[in-house]
Amino acid sequence: MTLSPVHSFYFLGPLLISTDHCRPGTSHKNLELISKVRVNTQAVLKRAQHIQGQKIPKKQWQAAWLLKAVTCIDLTTLAGDDTPSNVHRLCMKAIQPIRYDLLKKIDMHSKGITTAAVCVYPSRVADAVTSLKAANSSLPVASVATGFPAGQTPLKTRLEEVRMAVADGATEIDIVINRTLALTGQWEAMYDEICSFREACGDAHMKTILAIGELGTFTNVYKASLVAMMAGSDFIKTSTGKEAVNATYSVAIVMVRAIRDYFLRTGHKVGFKPAGGIRTAQESLLWLTLIKEELGNDWLCPLLFRLGASSLLADIERQIYHHVTGQYAAYHELPMA
Repeated sequence: MTLSPVHSFYFLGPLLISTDHCRPGTSHKNLELISKVRVNTQAVLKRAQHIQGQKIPKKQWQAAWLLKAVTCIDLTTLAGDDTPSNVHRLCMKAIQPIRYDLLKKIDMHSKGITTAAVCVYPSRVADAVTSLKAANSSLPVASVATGFPAGQTPLKTRLEEVRMAVADGATEIDIVINRTLALTGQWEAMYDEICSFREACGDAHMKTILAIGELGTFTNVYKASLVAMMAGSDFIKTSTGKEAVNATYSVAIVMVRAIRDYFLRTGHKVGFKPAGGIRTAQESLLWLTLIKEELGNDWLCPLLFRLGASSLLADIERQIYHHVTGQYAAYHELPMA
């Protein structure tokens, strides 16, 4: 296949880097200049250090931002011992993520605060859909797929997994890329695979997991981000949560700069989802700060920003409890996620 190039320039810190890109769904593609992309590592690290040094809001402003973070969480369970009962419990927590009495004290009980979605394995999608329907909730169900987390199963199997999850009611699919293709520079093959996943997803939103801890370099992360967006991803996501290195601010800088420039050149907004190792309320505030500064307020909503987390919500609720009562709750005093 040949590419129909649209030349563009990408800025990362003070270094100018260039590549080609095309709009999602374009039938022609040309990935030659992907090989010429270079990322200024020192500029990335310096920017990440700045983000980590940001002061976080206090008092009622902190509470407001924490509630914003809650609405962007994909509340997740991806354990080998998942059962219909703990998926049901997860769904109920997603519908009422913060205790009602705490929300009432700050006059937020009638604002319809829920998490953005629940995220489960394909075999548990039907359980989640059933639980949410019984609770009269329209909360989206997301499913990991395509041989999560390694992505090493045959392509036919990965595609069938996507189709089955969609058939069971998943409206969001978190796919994983084939890291072998990225590490060996087979960007066209990776593009083709992601396009095939995009087709299998149908109307479901597709989040493409780059598994950044296994890509080796910032340059590979940037290239993989571009290829994923060009192939029609609705989101790009940092990690499966199963790698040795998961969501980091430095990698996020690389990915959101790719998102920002892609938007400036195509007018197409792609979402961003950090996942893996995000456990504290303070971390969630830094992630919101990063998105606000790098991508702007338009991205500060569940349509374009998600936090993949399983234990983060518990700490956020604990901080809201402290804001309301002046005391910290023990974890056993709050409903389990």
